[in-house]
Amino acid sequence: MPEPIVIADTSCFIVLSKIGELSLLRDVYGQVFTTVEIAIEFGEVLPDWVLVKSVSDNVRQQALERQIDRGEASAIAVALESPGSTVVLDDYKARKLAKSLGVSLTGTIGIVMRAKKNGIISSIKPILEK
Repeated sequence: MPEPIVIADTSCFIVLSKIGELSLLRDVYGQVFTTVEIAIEFGEVLPDWVLVKSVSDNVRQQALERQIDRGEASAIAVALESPGSTVVLDDYKARKLAKSLGVSLTGTIGIVMRAKKNGIISSIKPILEK
């Protein structure tokens, strides 16, 4: 069974990078996708295991941007174009919109919990404390 396509938003990159745990994304999901807009928002060079994907339907993205920020809109737009994908979102409004559109989602804390469940980390607490 192929691994799901995971599209990470800026907040996930920022939080995990600041606490020195960005590799958790790779450890949990292998390859991770993001968008051009998110890569620009992040402002740092992304690891080579993060692939930057462009949105095909710019009209859909623009419609989403009327409701949420540009990076989150691009992540949801790519998720809608990639059946079976999961988007990593932390913003409540973006999560609510993604859910209403039937997009599978998780958050940064969800990644940490999955890392624990998969035996990648032994405890969640030290990461949450960071």
